[in-house]
Amino acid sequence: MSLPTEMRCVVAPDPGGPEAAVIVRRPVPRPGAGEVLVRVLASSVSRPDTIQRQGLYPPPPGAPDVLGLELAGEVAEVGDGVDGWSVGDRVCALTIGGNADYGVVPAEHLLPVPKGLTMIEAASLPENLCTAWDAIVRRGPVRDGETVLVHGGSSGLGSMAIQLTRALGATVAATAGNEAKVEFCRQLGADLAINYREEDFLPAVKAWTDDRGVDFIVDLVGVDYMQRNLQALALDGRLSVLATLSSESIAPVDLRVMLRRRLTIKAATLKARSVDEKAEVIRGLRSDVWPMLESGAVKPALDSTYPLEQVAAAHARLESSQHMGKIVLDLTASS
Repeated sequence: MSLPTEMRCVVAPDPGGPEAAVIVRRPVPRPGAGEVLVRVLASSVSRPDTIQRQGLYPPPPGAPDVLGLELAGEVAEVGDGVDGWSVGDRVCALTIGGNADYGVVPAEHLLPVPKGLTMIEAASLPENLCTAWDAIVRRGPVRDGETVLVHGGSSGLGSMAIQLTRALGATVAATAGNEAKVEFCRQLGADLAINYREEDFLPAVKAWTDDRGVDFIVDLVGVDYMQRNLQALALDGRLSVLATLSSESIAPVDLRVMLRRRLTIKAATLKARSVDEKAEVIRGLRSDVWPMLESGAVKPALDSTYPLEQVAAAHARLESSQHMGKIVLDLTASS
């Protein structure tokens, strides 16, 4: 495959609003040992990208400053020591720097595009599914027959969490911010969907579980929900905090509630983990979730697509919180 010398990529050199996400031209990178160069056909915009754009979530040391945590495309070049991948293979990947025409990815972080899915759909999967699988299967774990509450159920991550917990045999409740989003959660498989702007989720969940509480909570809100989350958990319940939307980072915790009900809080992000840690998650995803995607038990949930040149509009869409599902950049489209 003939490679150009330059490529487009999205960076945010000056922290700010959506307009701070700008396109620059840089040399096309080359893969090193154990790496693969991917010609990117689609990438995504995620909440960590908007936080990095604001100057609040820098890339890990040694990682590129290019935005984008996942991509889909075709293998353009294979580095030394890479087995199992060839030029032209259709792939998607967990990465740092996916909002570019080309991206170098550790071979261990590649996944085949699931059968029957488009590149746009495939680009919406790795980051959210890796995060959801790590929290729900690896670190949870959620078991068949349990009850699960997913906050932010209409988001890209929430939409995957609803489907994955359902596929594991759980009964799922979800919160969302308006009636359209509530219906979206129901369509994804939520047995109970709560409009948190009109109803407090705590009494709703208590009534739904006959006052028992839920076994597991996937929380994308953080500080503002901490106390009610603990009260919403059943005996031996687990809370998995995957994001915080509040400007505050310190949440009060009632230790008496935790002690009395034997509760567990786990928190994790994916972006800063080592290559080996991410590779372990990728292997689990391919083993456990890729068959679900190919059978249709789990499906991509897409909100909208934008050409790369409209990346600022994509960031604005995400920050408006009007989206339902994932926002994807189509690198083959013209503005």
